Amino acid sequence: MMTDHLGDDRPAITQDMINLFDEYTHLSLDRRAFMDNLAKLAGSMTAATTAATLMASNAQAQSLTSETDANLTISDVTYPGTKGEVKGYLAVPTAGGPRGAVIVVHENRGLNAHIKDVARRVALEGFVALAPDFLSDLGGTPADEEAARGLFGNLSATDVAANGVAAIAYLKSLQNVTGKVGAMGFCWGGGTVNNLAVASPDLAAAVAYYGGQPAAEGVPRIKARLMLHYAGLDDRINAGIPAFEDALKAVGTDYQLFMYDGVNHAFNNDTSKARYDKAAANLAWSRTIALFRETLSA
Repeated sequence: MMTDHLGDDRPAITQDMINLFDEYTHLSLDRRAFMDNLAKLAGSMTAATTAATLMASNAQAQSLTSETDANLTISDVTYPGTKGEVKGYLAVPTAGGPRGAVIVVHENRGLNAHIKDVARRVALEGFVALAPDFLSDLGGTPADEEAARGLFGNLSATDVAANGVAAIAYLKSLQNVTGKVGAMGFCWGGGTVNNLAVASPDLAAAVAYYGGQPAAEGVPRIKARLMLHYAGLDDRINAGIPAFEDALKAVGTDYQLFMYDGVNHAFNNDTSKARYDKAAANLAWSRTIALFRETLSA
């Protein structure tokens, strides 16, 4: 059993705890049942409360970049969506241009500080980065992460895809963008990016981190170059890989699939110590940026 030893006064986070947390955050959303079951694994409700905090995305959030970085111009933007204005966070390299653009799609916690940090990292790699708030139609991402998670069940897949297409159109309208747009997303955002690749022939590259797979019948419509990052311990998401690969191969889609053995779903999220894997995250990032440089450079 894999454990993460976090100090004498804190419970070790076991793989069973991580699996339970994944089930809670992506399937059940029943916090009481989650905490009761976590208490059985941790030994007490007090230990369970500590473990739950350690596994939560924002508990240890520390940005790797700064909003005041002189190399970036940061702004909150809005653009027309399917039901009204979509809010977004735009990070643009200060010097040079025009540049290729990348849509950064959040997890099922909404547009939070971590995803804004990821958008700034993308911009520092030389791209115009837009992180849309896909909860905009529901009033935007709330500060309470639990409340944010509960909103995703109210989103229509059709509306989400349409708002993704709107993000592409918005980026293409900017003078400092070449017209080439890619997208990357994590967890819920990974599935959203896969679906956006089906919905838009204008997407040049799509990178999905441990994201749900689109329906096989939509795969022939994909024109983007795909890069798919999966976690070896992520049985829930990985169950959909064989059918997706079969569909991709059947129509000759240009794709790369990478499996990172021994790591968990959300391995790229550096704000969650229990699941973050630095080696896997760094390797996946280098591969992602290399693809964007190949496909989005002028």
